[in-house]
Amino acid sequence: MKRFMMFLALGFVLLLTACAGGESTSGDSNQNSGNDRSDSEESSGPQVVTFWHSMGGAGQEALDAIVEDFNTSQEDIQVNAEYQGTYDESLTKFNAVAGTDSAPTMIQTFEIGTMSMINSGNIIPIQELVDADGYEMGGLEENIVNYYSLDGKFYSMPFNSSTPVMYYNKDAFSAAGLDPESPPATYEEVEATGKAIVESNPEMKGFALQAYGWLWEQLLANQGALLLNNDNGRSETPTEIGWTEDEGKSIFEWVKRMVDDGTFANYGTNGDNMVAGFLAGDVAMFLQSSASARDVIDNAPFEVGIAFLPHPENKEREGVVIGGASLWMIDGKPEAETKAAWEFMKYLQTPEVQAKWHVGTGYFAINPDAYEEQLVKDAHTEKPQLRVTVDQLQATKSSFATQGALMDMLPQGRKVMETALESVYNGGSVDEAYTTAVDQFNKAIEQANKARAK
Repeated sequence: MKRFMMFLALGFVLLLTACAGGESTSGDSNQNSGNDRSDSEESSGPQVVTFWHSMGGAGQEALDAIVEDFNTSQEDIQVNAEYQGTYDESLTKFNAVAGTDSAPTMIQTFEIGTMSMINSGNIIPIQELVDADGYEMGGLEENIVNYYSLDGKFYSMPFNSSTPVMYYNKDAFSAAGLDPESPPATYEEVEATGKAIVESNPEMKGFALQAYGWLWEQLLANQGALLLNNDNGRSETPTEIGWTEDEGKSIFEWVKRMVDDGTFANYGTNGDNMVAGFLAGDVAMFLQSSASARDVIDNAPFEVGIAFLPHPENKEREGVVIGGASLWMIDGKPEAETKAAWEFMKYLQTPEVQAKWHVGTGYFAINPDAYEEQLVKDAHTEKPQLRVTVDQLQATKSSFATQGALMDMLPQGRKVMETALESVYNGGSVDEAYTTAVDQFNKAIEQANKARAK
């Protein structure tokens, strides 16, 4: 409440000469934060905001361009975007400097790091800035808001959001006598399509699924299944897994059937190799984040199709859970620095900026008004696959399953499921892999609860 009143007293908005622009630094540079400058420097130069992020490749190029636009459009704020490695690496670095002058002003953290950031005690819930500024969050994409809103309160600002989709080789479909405009929608149809692909071209496998806990969670949610009990940890702290044996085993059994049929391409946990295999024509279908859309479409020597995530034929499709990351405001910084970072956060949500972000990467536009921008309309005409990713998100049924799980042990849980999937990929028993995974997942939940109780 004290901080809330402080923001009211200081005013709601920084005076900017415009609302766009800037110059970003590379991931290797170490810029000083606003804390390190003298009072005279603060009064004579722009307020520096240090922004730690984990965007590489096309994502980093798009982000750097957006930061540059922001910085060059006005003279009051200088955002220094600094790449910190993967989400895990960045979070580890942050935990090492949290509470010191070396901490950034704001940081991008993946969705399963939500509870870790809240429990750290080193963040300012952005709801405080939202309320002080009278900022309207209701215009953001509904399913994205559903994930990041906890009891009606926002702790971080949604930014780069994605969901998994199925990529497929339209040319391979045509060569196998399949309709490239009718991709498989169920597990069983994926299996049948894979058999047809292999029969047509023995050098190509039908389907690949990276051993990635996030993808397993998404396949679970698409059945309407919970990852954790107590409404995915949204009504009370979870005490055990939330899915049934039928729901959880269905994914393992699906993969096992394709392994036994010789139609499954095993890339283990290496998503880069899986994408490379697809582009090389070694596999006809795979699941991956919609954020990879532009890279895959632009680099494939064949026509790429994008389809909704498959589901078991005896279950209705429920939809997908938001993946990606959000932006967190770090506590303990001077008020002017925090307010400057808040201006940049708001800038990132504008339709114009979100249009550039969506078209440049494949991530969703957090603000759906961006889809009305001419830039997006032109891109969807040229690359209609990008529209499919949006359609899947907007067709998702709102439920605790698709809202996503919340608990600080989720990164560990993902590793558990990845080990289990790899076991099945390499010929292991479904029953043994599944039973071991459930036991380890529940133990991780139990240990997290014990640690919290200390």
